[in-house]
Amino acid sequence: MNPRPLKVCYFGTYRAEYSRNRIMIEGLRQAGVEVIECHEALWHGIEDRVQLASGGWRSPKVWARIARTYARVVVRYANVEDHDLVVVGYPGQFDVFLARLLCFVRNKPLAWDVFMSIYLISLERGLDKRSKFTVDMLRRIERAALRTADLLIHDTFEYAKWLASKHGVSPEAFHLVPTGADDRVYRPVAPAAAMQEPRPFRVLYFGTFIPNHGIRYVLEAARYLKKVNVEFELVGEGPEREMALALVREYQLTNVSFKDWLSSAELSVAAARADVVLGAFGTTPQSLMTVQNKIYEGLAMARPVITGDSPAVRDSLRHGEQVYVCARADGLALAQAIDSLREQPELRSKLAEQGHRVFRERYALRPIGVTFRSHLEGLLERRTELGQRREKRPAHPALGGRIARLWRF
Repeated sequence: MNPRPLKVCYFGTYRAEYSRNRIMIEGLRQAGVEVIECHEALWHGIEDRVQLASGGWRSPKVWARIARTYARVVVRYANVEDHDLVVVGYPGQFDVFLARLLCFVRNKPLAWDVFMSIYLISLERGLDKRSKFTVDMLRRIERAALRTADLLIHDTFEYAKWLASKHGVSPEAFHLVPTGADDRVYRPVAPAAAMQEPRPFRVLYFGTFIPNHGIRYVLEAARYLKKVNVEFELVGEGPEREMALALVREYQLTNVSFKDWLSSAELSVAAARADVVLGAFGTTPQSLMTVQNKIYEGLAMARPVITGDSPAVRDSLRHGEQVYVCARADGLALAQAIDSLREQPELRSKLAEQGHRVFRERYALRPIGVTFRSHLEGLLERRTELGQRREKRPAHPALGGRIARLWRF
């Protein structure tokens, strides 16, 4: 008779629609873990969170909303059936304290998928210029939160190392689960027969037009390639899209087109039409320390991917075999990379094939879930071993009974 599957309570006000949370939850399920979601939405969107970090937290209405939301979370958790452990989803810098208290009551270990530093995000968005006190408070909260969970999860060693040095925690406290991509959504689509005819070399960018992605350098590359038969298609929306449109007018680019967000099916078709897919080329700390979803999504769709070089990228993928890297913040370097792949169809085919293979082996839902599950099982094993050692340790006669009762509770 097989033992029952691992049962996890995914807890908090995490962004349920965000790709990291969807991938982690579905990955666990595909790896045979039963996941119970104990979730309540708190934030209405990115601007809502930015307003809070800019000093909006002082509003009584904000505190009333937070109190109501956490009250609903507590009620939900009280009705959650028995489980092995609790995982706080991203972002969880505030949720982890409530989760710690509830885990103490039910004697459950606590894991937290940190994923990104809200302190670093606030600095990159310049929120310290609006409210230095708020940003410093975020730093202190994040520092305390990292000491609260029994297990910390992150996606790259570089980011975990930064968090450890910034907040004074041990790098060994972090266990890695890569970002990956949702292979139910992003998958290869065979190009239409017409695509075999002579046509421009197509370059696809899709994303949120944020500084991490370095859209300015994509347009600089388009400027260098104005006289070459290369077309750039930019898909998505975000804070730097207006800047991108202005640069197209300034550079008088006729080889760049824009599209709003596409459905996953439409994006897969657009990727199939493209000869290469672009990753990220910014130089913000976030960009340098992560491997963006868009990179894995390009691999998932079996397209050759060009992205900016970084230790995080090289830790995960091999240049010239699974991905093609070039210097960051350098439009000329990106143009040269695009032109190099334009002239080497065999290399493009190799990158597409081997990139897709490594994605299926390491960065699709199931392998991500298996990795995540192994870290959670390791936490349970360590907790069991610790409990056994404590039971063997002789207790103080006066306190032994109370300590034993507290531990059993």
